[in-house]
Amino acid sequence: EEEFKWLLQEEVHAVLKQLQDILKEASHRFALPASGSGGAVKQENFVLSTSGTDQVKGVLTLQGDALCQADINLKMPRNNQLLHFAFREDKQWKLQQIQDARNHVNQAIYLLMNRDVNYQFKTGSEVLKLMDAVMLQLSRARNRLTTPATLTLPEIASSGLTKMFAPALPPDILVNFYINLNKLCLTVYQLHVLQPSTTKNFKPAGGSILHNPGAMFEFGNQRYEVSHVHKVECVVPWLNDALVFFTVSLQLCQQLKDKISVFSSYWNYRPY
Repeated sequence: EEEFKWLLQEEVHAVLKQLQDILKEASHRFALPASGSGGAVKQENFVLSTSGTDQVKGVLTLQGDALCQADINLKMPRNNQLLHFAFREDKQWKLQQIQDARNHVNQAIYLLMNRDVNYQFKTGSEVLKLMDAVMLQLSRARNRLTTPATLTLPEIASSGLTKMFAPALPPDILVNFYINLNKLCLTVYQLHVLQPSTTKNFKPAGGSILHNPGAMFEFGNQRYEVSHVHKVECVVPWLNDALVFFTVSLQLCQQLKDKISVFSSYWNYRPY
């Protein structure tokens, strides 16, 4: 009983403090100023590349959760014509995945700070409940970075991203940016217009993270087929740091839960 009291009063708070410190480090990695601090977020440049092909090359500038510049060269396979397109100067593209992950981290920190050092936990189940709530936020933060959204091709075609470029993207090119683990990815789809007289069976593709050549869709009264897909990516080191912090924090939460559970089961089954 004394040991369990010590666990609730001392060790739980030591773990909560450790979790807070790790998650504050994680939130710093998202490189966004704390509300009201007014600090500018630094810009970072990343070179897009892929192994084995140079059809697409580019440089992206990331500022916190926003792509503020994108400069892309695309070599067309049909005629080796080189296309160049860049973000318009007045445009930025928000990466919702980074924004959401950061919000979940901040929510986890808020939950932990709500139980300051003077707070007295009365029961093991109270600690388990808090750990579950924190772990839920951390799992959601991690999932936002590890699981890009599945989109249909018409959703990509109608996304605001298509209006970001100067010169405007040709109608037979679609682009999509997303985060996958610690990488910032760009997918470029080259399209082929399907003539009304075509003998192909038209089967519109569903939602996917990455569509393959041969995928068909209808947009603006026109039917298209994906003829070529180019995927290029770059590693963002601080996203890697954030993912490591999430993993370590989840392990700490689980270890504390396991300890509490061992005591609680002893408590429930102790002889009277």
